[in-house]
Amino acid sequence: MESLDLRVLGDVLQWRKAGHAVTLVTVVETWGSAPRPPGALLAVRDDGVVSGSVSGGCVEDDLIARTRASFQQVVPGAPALAKPGMIVYGASKEEVTRFGLPCGGTLRLVQEPVVDSTWVDQLLKRTADHQLVARSLTLATGGVQLSSALRGQGIAFDGTTLTTVFGPKWRLLLIGAGQLSQAVAQIAGMLDFEVLVCDPREEYAATFIQGAPNIQRLEGMPDDVVREMLPGAHTAIVALTHDPKLDDMALIEALQSSAFYVGALGSRKNQEARKQRLSEHFDLSPEELARLHGPVGLALGAKTPAEIAVSILAEIVQVKNGVVGGVLAVRATVATPGCALN
Repeated sequence: MESLDLRVLGDVLQWRKAGHAVTLVTVVETWGSAPRPPGALLAVRDDGVVSGSVSGGCVEDDLIARTRASFQQVVPGAPALAKPGMIVYGASKEEVTRFGLPCGGTLRLVQEPVVDSTWVDQLLKRTADHQLVARSLTLATGGVQLSSALRGQGIAFDGTTLTTVFGPKWRLLLIGAGQLSQAVAQIAGMLDFEVLVCDPREEYAATFIQGAPNIQRLEGMPDDVVREMLPGAHTAIVALTHDPKLDDMALIEALQSSAFYVGALGSRKNQEARKQRLSEHFDLSPEELARLHGPVGLALGAKTPAEIAVSILAEIVQVKNGVVGGVLAVRATVATPGCALN
């Protein structure tokens, strides 16, 4: 689940606390070309304000119109729907033309009233604690249950129960607070990563934090920081100091962790020397060393710090999205029991 959808749930919680009625819409299945995947969320407030999207703009206007119309028929602040229901767009050629669905696509959605927002609050707290959470909605009753999810578990719908998975926000730990790190942090923030930086060199870190107040600094030596933060499968770690005393010690811990991406700055010659050091002196296995992305980033011919930052984030996103050699490792657009969408 994308952090964009966690932000939608954050808006839902605020709106309900403010006394608004809210309808939540979830993409369940797609056929043909679809700009938003199964599990994507759209929240519609009783006054028509929206958060998120389910089609990239194709059907949102109709959803808002029909939701506002239903809200106008009930007491203000009360749910417009008695229980969850299904909505299908693109079932006919006329609908495809009317809503501008790309390539003749079809969307199947679940629409539900958010009556009790307790589950929203609990889910957001658990994901903020870097837990992977499964949410099960029973359509017949509107009941919601939360449970722990497994890495790789995805959306599932059997006609009666819809289960969606919400993961913690993607994190990026930067080892080093130089000019390149600042560029990487800026772009990572635009991609909605939670950015952390570790650099024991005060002369670098102080300037970095002044220019990036929304980025958290983790104090201490890099290897200690990596070890203590227990990187999970939603964490990327990139060493950018160009100082083996700092980079190598952090990489030792990172390569033995569950971080989905570990990268290091340096030429191919330097990377080979680094792997040799790590293998001979720190007993890292060939499998662990093979996880290291170095030289870090995609080969874009980058020269400036900003261009290098783009190449680094492009490779991180590529790995995060399960793309190998420009091809999706797993491609699934229809939610079925047991279907895995990472």
